[in-house]
Amino acid sequence: MTIPTMDGITAKTITSPRLTTRVLFSGPEDGTPVLFLHGNTSNATWWETTMLALPPGFRGIAPDQRGYGDADPAAKIDSTLGLGDLAADAVTLLDALGIEKAHVVGNSLGGIVVWRLMMDYPDRLLTVTQVAPGSPYGFGGTKNVNGTPCYDDYAGSGGGLTNPELLQRMAAGDRSTDSRFSPRAALRTLIVKPPFIAPNEEELLSGMLATHLGEQGLPGDKTASPNWPFVAPGVWGAANALSPKYVAHPDRLYTVNPKPPVLWVRGSHDLLVSNTAASDMGTIGKMGLFPGWPGDDVFPPQPMLDQTRAVLDKYAAAGGTYQEVVIQDAGHVPYIEKPDEFNRAFHAHICG
Repeated sequence: MTIPTMDGITAKTITSPRLTTRVLFSGPEDGTPVLFLHGNTSNATWWETTMLALPPGFRGIAPDQRGYGDADPAAKIDSTLGLGDLAADAVTLLDALGIEKAHVVGNSLGGIVVWRLMMDYPDRLLTVTQVAPGSPYGFGGTKNVNGTPCYDDYAGSGGGLTNPELLQRMAAGDRSTDSRFSPRAALRTLIVKPPFIAPNEEELLSGMLATHLGEQGLPGDKTASPNWPFVAPGVWGAANALSPKYVAHPDRLYTVNPKPPVLWVRGSHDLLVSNTAASDMGTIGKMGLFPGWPGDDVFPPQPMLDQTRAVLDKYAAAGGTYQEVVIQDAGHVPYIEKPDEFNRAFHAHICG
């Protein structure tokens, strides 16, 4: 799918030893590099307005990550590596571009990739900006601020819990609002805070529809479980890679050297990453939307924000630094919904 780019954005096909993919660029070729990593069911297009707003002297770089957009469809995500495939892809892209160090920005799934970059490649990062990142413990199936698994097999996380109607409509290229589970409806009601509609909604929607689907893409495969909700992670695709079963444990963040400074930005009305996330099975069960919920003691809503804050507090205690910024009346993509407020904090961070 060819998605038009905004004036000032250049799209190129870049081949590294790991991946051939579309990469968007903004700013001067010799500018200070800023690498943008998109979230789930999206692609590099989602960063265009942020890239164009970078201060003078900065070069924006945004790839379609493995499993999304115009990334090579033959390149699959090995879930057992967590998001190690995507972190290695990002660094190999920097190598292919001749870049030693970069500011790195991640949103949602891209944020969990950034946690991994901080663990595996801290010397390549000038600063880190986390925009509504997934919890450092992964998505689903954990409780308390220490990320304790609800079950030993991590039931309640992974690809088997993705909404089937959404997947069917994505596969059909549906651009309607005929159902609350259509991609456009999800964008308008779950990803942003209503009644916001992005000026480039058509391009954002095209990015959603370019997600690679299937048992090795989205949703990935699954494993039956005797534990509620009776599905555990498989071994392929991003949704499984997000499971706490595979995500690298955040304890590694406390010993890395150097420790890049972290800016954590989130929207006040984020429905996708919160202490009561709309698609978390703990939230769904507690609301009575999935039968048999075993209760708060066994499977509470995952306290994603509390987990992230606790990890960053430990990161700071170990010698790192972080700042938390909450943008009011914004949802999961405050850089799109409230660009002026986001850019004030973001630009101060990378220019500091």
